[in-house]
Amino acid sequence: MTAFSMHFSKRNTFERLLRRLCLMLLICAGVPLHAQAAAELSQFDVERTSEELTLTAQLQFELSPPVEDALLKGIPVYFRVEAEVLKERWYWYDKSLASVTRHYKLAFQPLTRRWRLSVGTGSGSSAGQGLALSQTYDSLPVAIAAIKRIVKWRIAGPGELDPAGRYRFDFRFMLDVSQLPRPFQIGVLGQSDWDISVNRTVPVGPEAPK
Repeated sequence: MTAFSMHFSKRNTFERLLRRLCLMLLICAGVPLHAQAAAELSQFDVERTSEELTLTAQLQFELSPPVEDALLKGIPVYFRVEAEVLKERWYWYDKSLASVTRHYKLAFQPLTRRWRLSVGTGSGSSAGQGLALSQTYDSLPVAIAAIKRIVKWRIAGPGELDPAGRYRFDFRFMLDVSQLPRPFQIGVLGQSDWDISVNRTVPVGPEAPK
């Protein structure tokens, strides 16, 4: 099990426990909870060739009013996408063979009334790590559409996978509340308006014979 996988697992466990604790406190305090802002995958294609393994996906979700309100008040909102290829082992932890992360930072620019989307890649948890592309959009729906569409995202390259091997592909997309300003995080943890996420696990077979 790689250091990335161990960090990913520990972070996810901590986040789940923290969210459950916040949810219990909100329920005990009588705070009303909104309907869950769920996400779905209308397309999910993992393509494997001799040169690479890529992902093409189409996400479906809507921002809740509290999230839009935060954006309009100048608070950037972050999304994170994680993909990992693992070899399952019955005698030990599954072995991570390739893992990638993509970060999105969405912010409203009041002076121009436009939306700025910054996209970065890497294996760290910081949304500011490895920023490689920024683009502005005239409207929020158009900016969100850019986040929803993943096209030919390279997950593994030549030599990383055994041509005859069978693997497991794990995918996760989420609105990353851990990147919000610290005081703001306390108010949104456990609230379903901010719980935009989806997970998918699929098997990856051997390369097709030429």
